[in-house]
Amino acid sequence: MKNYAQVYVKNSLEAAQIYCEAFGAEITVSMQNPEGTAYEHCELSVDGECILALSEAENPCDVAFVHRMKWETMTFNAFDLGSEEAVYRAFRVLSNGGVVVHPIQEVPWNPCCATVIDRFGVCWWIAM
Repeated sequence: MKNYAQVYVKNSLEAAQIYCEAFGAEITVSMQNPEGTAYEHCELSVDGECILALSEAENPCDVAFVHRMKWETMTFNAFDLGSEEAVYRAFRVLSNGGVVVHPIQEVPWNPCCATVIDRFGVCWWIAM
């Protein structure tokens, strides 16, 4: 069995590029709508392993409200990124237009981690 998360966001084409930049991923499956303006399904992989699927959300999400309330309804844990540099890169990319819930810090279970809600309203815990 394989298991990975799928997010539904507005601006899915942009979101896929942002997530690829943040995690050094590549798009390995890409199915766009007939107009080519959104993903019906997209899979992102790192080292040949799928880490995330995404699709265009049919219904809007009030991302400004999510940011204002720092609403963590579900968090994606991206860990074992390998280095502080990788955590800082992901933090920089994901927090651009988003909101920082917890800045990069050391906690008892990880020496370099942060929590960010990105510009699409998706919450990430990123860690070394």
